Amino acid sequence: MLKLYGVARSRTSRAIWLLEEAGIKAERVPVQAAWRLKDPAAAGAPLNTASPAYRAVNPMGQIPALEDDGTVLTESLAIVLHLARRHGGAIGPRDWREDAAMLNWVLFAATAIEPLATVILYVGMEGRTDTPAGKAELAATAEKLARPFARLEAHLAGAEWLVGGRFTAAEVAVAECLRYVQSYPPAFAAFPRLSAWLARCQARPGFQAMLAARNAEPE
Repeated sequence: MLKLYGVARSRTSRAIWLLEEAGIKAERVPVQAAWRLKDPAAAGAPLNTASPAYRAVNPMGQIPALEDDGTVLTESLAIVLHLARRHGGAIGPRDWREDAAMLNWVLFAATAIEPLATVILYVGMEGRTDTPAGKAELAATAEKLARPFARLEAHLAGAEWLVGGRFTAAEVAVAECLRYVQSYPPAFAAFPRLSAWLARCQARPGFQAMLAARNAEPE
């Protein structure tokens, strides 16, 4: 039995989207980020990333985590790729070439997009979007993202999806990292194919189900 730990208002959203897309059944164990709680150690506090019971699953105290037949994974994008490979059917790779391509895009998302995307995310979360320093940081970060965005734009010139002519786990990995950038639309202004691809991804029922679960959780 698969067991997924986390909540949708976290990087667990990636695994939830993958599960929804592939119709994979998994036990979902809500684990809240400790920083969201006033006192994570208080009696009656929900299971959270500081809880000893959860630290026994992931000593790093981060979400998500996945248990699959005794194997524990604790990196969100590794979880996405693993679920697709082992349980995902058409959303996973059909041969070694597709497997290699999906691995490439997953690592691309992790290294070329997410570190910069989280800068944009935190500028917004910290309420600095309209400050001179915040505006300058957003513009500089978008400029750095132009290189990986151009890579995606060129790839999508001849393809509707990233791998194999169909929606796959590569979409989940890349689109979820890009979601952090959507709070700053100017970053996408020069990349219409990328924007259209992201819209296609987020129109899918699996994404919409994940988003509904996310929106139902307290901020």
